[in-house]
Amino acid sequence: MKLIKITKRTVDALQPEDKDQFGWDSELPGFGIKITPEGRKVYLLQFRPGGRLRGSDGKVVPGKWAPTKRVTIGRHGAITPEQARKKAEELLSAIRLGGDPAAALAAEKAAPTVARLADRFLAEHAATKTKPRTAAEYRRLIETIVLPPIGRKKVRDVTRADISRLHHARRGTPYDANRALAVLSKMFTLAEKWGERPDGSNPCRHVERYVERKRERMLSTAEFSRLADALKASSRSPYVIAAIKLLIFTGARLAEIRTLQWSWIDFERGEARLPDSKTGAKTLHLPPPALAVLADLPRVEGNPHVIVGNVNGAPLVDLEKPWQTVRKAAGLDDVRLHDLRHAYASVAASSGMGLPIIGKMLGHTQAATTQRYAHVASDPVKAAADTVAGKIADAMQGSAARTGAVVPLPQAR
Repeated sequence: MKLIKITKRTVDALQPEDKDQFGWDSELPGFGIKITPEGRKVYLLQFRPGGRLRGSDGKVVPGKWAPTKRVTIGRHGAITPEQARKKAEELLSAIRLGGDPAAALAAEKAAPTVARLADRFLAEHAATKTKPRTAAEYRRLIETIVLPPIGRKKVRDVTRADISRLHHARRGTPYDANRALAVLSKMFTLAEKWGERPDGSNPCRHVERYVERKRERMLSTAEFSRLADALKASSRSPYVIAAIKLLIFTGARLAEIRTLQWSWIDFERGEARLPDSKTGAKTLHLPPPALAVLADLPRVEGNPHVIVGNVNGAPLVDLEKPWQTVRKAAGLDDVRLHDLRHAYASVAASSGMGLPIIGKMLGHTQAATTQRYAHVASDPVKAAADTVAGKIADAMQGSAARTGAVVPLPQAR
């Protein structure tokens, strides 16, 4: 242990040895520098918590029985000796008042980062309280949108401005931006619950979501006809053709048809009782056209699934590629598989069925989800209004065109 006056000249002159060496300042007690065998030089302060300066000799009186602690101030070259000395003086002032910079530094290092909060969120919330597909989507949003800009920040230090910048950076993909914001909001709500942020401090509050333009492609009668011809001419597996037809005739979600099992189907009642779906257990109604598709589909021994894949005992994994071939043949290049569900709902709405019934058929748990078809449901009412107004207009025109006599309207009986 060497006693030196720490200056740039003396520090530059220090040479490494085969183990860590220390030099202690001759003027400021506890202020020193460490030289590693690799030649790295680091300024530090050694102290005892609760210590205070004694008299004019400037020596530190340690707190009673307090163990010696060290705190790193900075690397030589990154800061100057003068800057390191000034920081050491500030720390000693805090120590005189009962502070413990080593404990404060340890607490700072131990404070959870957003990356660590994300790991806990995925393990304790997503993996146990959401469906696998939802958990996978959470992970994608966190890894691609959340962690790159703020993953290293301390949870307690994240501000609304940080969240606003993250959200704004994804303005080109508003759906992803809004989903990431929702995931972050849930993460910080749990951070409050877990004691990692003060209550009511969620930084996602008041960050305005982007307007999302829903893409709902409906199919016309002519398009349904072309699709039917393309399916009939297709050389794809009968299970692929059956899956697409079942999507058309039931309005089901892709995962519900892809994982459908024979044991869940009640042909007599015309329904399939799904033990699980996006919204939980669900009864999928199977109208006669859907039952006809199922009746013609061969069962594979040892495979419980209706839509059989290439792996023994497993369902079909990928329907997207076959669908692209079918839709191209039908001239429907802009129609997604999910649009078949929208088409089913739009036909129901335009046929005069009420939104609550449509919601039940589709398995919606929120009325607001079905509300998107309200404009389609109003078409029959609009057509009826047009008919009534047309009859009145004809009557009024007829009376003027003839002799001036009033043409009576049909009377209720």
